[in-house]
Amino acid sequence: MYYCYILKSLKDRTHYYGSTEKLENRVETHNAGKVKFTKGHIPYKLHYYEIFKTRKEAVARERFYKSIDGYKWLKLNGII
Repeated sequence: MYYCYILKSLKDRTHYYGSTEKLENRVETHNAGKVKFTKGHIPYKLHYYEIFKTRKEAVARERFYKSIDGYKWLKLNGII
């Protein structure tokens, strides 16, 4: 299984969108400061995720989240 996820910074309430095969490990990696983009915003909590059968589907959903239409969809559905 693959995951598309949204993390929320407890420091400044920013969101980070990503995809991974091992969700718990990935959240730990972000909170350990090992990801350049998220390092300055830790700690993070897992805010939302979706499960997919393939990496291709998860990455496509991540791209959608990062698009204008995806942002609007996330806001409309009360996710962010």
